Amino acid sequence: MTPILLFTYKRLELTRQTIEALQRNFLADQSELFLFSDGPKTEQDLLKVQSVRKYLHTVAGFKKITIFESENNTGLAGSIINGVSRIIKVYDQVIVLEDDLVTSRNFLSFCNQALDHYRDKPQLLSVGAYTRPIAGLSDNEVYFTRRATSWGWGTWKDRWEAVDWEVSDYAQFAADRIARKKFNEMGSDMSGMLDRQMRGEMSSWAIRWCYHQFKNELYTVFPAVSKVANIGFMEDATHTKDRFNRFRTELDSTDNTRFDLSDDISLDKKMIRQFVKPYSIPERVKYKLLNALPGF
Repeated sequence: MTPILLFTYKRLELTRQTIEALQRNFLADQSELFLFSDGPKTEQDLLKVQSVRKYLHTVAGFKKITIFESENNTGLAGSIINGVSRIIKVYDQVIVLEDDLVTSRNFLSFCNQALDHYRDKPQLLSVGAYTRPIAGLSDNEVYFTRRATSWGWGTWKDRWEAVDWEVSDYAQFAADRIARKKFNEMGSDMSGMLDRQMRGEMSSWAIRWCYHQFKNELYTVFPAVSKVANIGFMEDATHTKDRFNRFRTELDSTDNTRFDLSDDISLDKKMIRQFVKPYSIPERVKYKLLNALPGF
């Protein structure tokens, strides 16, 4: 079984929900779990981090559990880059979660099957388990995009180790209007996020991961029905604090454990139109206005 890496910080209740859902997965007891606990950013965060760590030491239900506790605050981007790099050297492929992601019972089944099936397909960058509802597919089918997700995913050693995390060609990209437009075909937010990352206005491993994907014309495979739901849209969240969530989805309740993993690795226009909608300018503006309204 592919090892699972779970990255946690200070949100005890969300972490508990994430782990309890993972424990209910069909393959949980056959899987090795690596728990990463980032250090507190402020004195105010210390007690919250300590409460998460106390809980992590009570977790059971997996083949083996290893806990890494950082003395310093690395931040999510640094934690994931360092943690994945450490484990993937040994295991060749990994499944990755953050502490605000609830999974369906067949999340591990889907990720393991897809990672095994596409391991020798170099045009695949990653397996993504989160999706918005997609019309036109049966429950056990898949589709492909050129935008990876950070909400429950997996990848392989050779794909991960090929990434230039420094984005050494950024200056060239920033001045290339055609390339910027092309990057935004998988979402109107892509180029802007990379700009903010490179200006130091945000810290995201995911936008650099997606930029590598764009440069190399690589694909991510997604299930027709989501195996992951993000429950982290709340005031205590580090990156997501919206009341109205354009990424809301329905979690798979079918308990399917076998999937139709197509080898026709290409972009289907009907699927892509649905996939990019929440990243479109109209949708982004709509939800920004909704979240700016007074609470009701």
